[in-house]
Amino acid sequence: MSEFDRWEGRFAAEEYVFGTAANHFLSQQAKHLVAGAKAISIADGEGRNGVWLAEQGLQVTAQDFSLTAQNKARKLAQTRGVDLTFELSDLTKRRWEPDTYDVVVGIFFQFLSPVDRATAFRGICDTLKPGGLLLIEGYGPKQLEYGTGGPKILENLYTEDMLREAFDVFTDLSVIAYDEEVSEGAGHHGLSALVDVIGRK
Repeated sequence: MSEFDRWEGRFAAEEYVFGTAANHFLSQQAKHLVAGAKAISIADGEGRNGVWLAEQGLQVTAQDFSLTAQNKARKLAQTRGVDLTFELSDLTKRRWEPDTYDVVVGIFFQFLSPVDRATAFRGICDTLKPGGLLLIEGYGPKQLEYGTGGPKILENLYTEDMLREAFDVFTDLSVIAYDEEVSEGAGHHGLSALVDVIGRK
């Protein structure tokens, strides 16, 4: 089964796989967000994070490769009374326009191979405007022991050193790994090994 088919199958469920509330790490960053800023939420899935960003007054592009997920995201946005721009695209083939976004958000987009991940990370660096804000949360290697969500492939997981190296051009970069209970729908639930990135280009 392809990665696309696997996600289409997951998103076909009636319920929202990861819930409708924003990711906890993301919601803690509200103080860094400025109304009117241009943001992209990559691999935004069913829309919980993109919708929350729009509720903070940002101009949001919600990117994903699943039309099924984006149809659910549109319903969520309508329910919550916000507008988003939806981009249906494959992250592995996406053209990253330089100096375009004030904010890039990437929450648990760990379906990428190391090669594709490196390309995406370079694209993220390029597409952020100078002074732009980067917010990433993913799983670390210990997540394989916990089994409470995320990829089952070690090479797809994040380490602090990997992320510091990928974004070493940033003038201000915080990378922190820790364990925490997560409750985000049926998809992410239980003790989790998390790695957070907050960066300024």
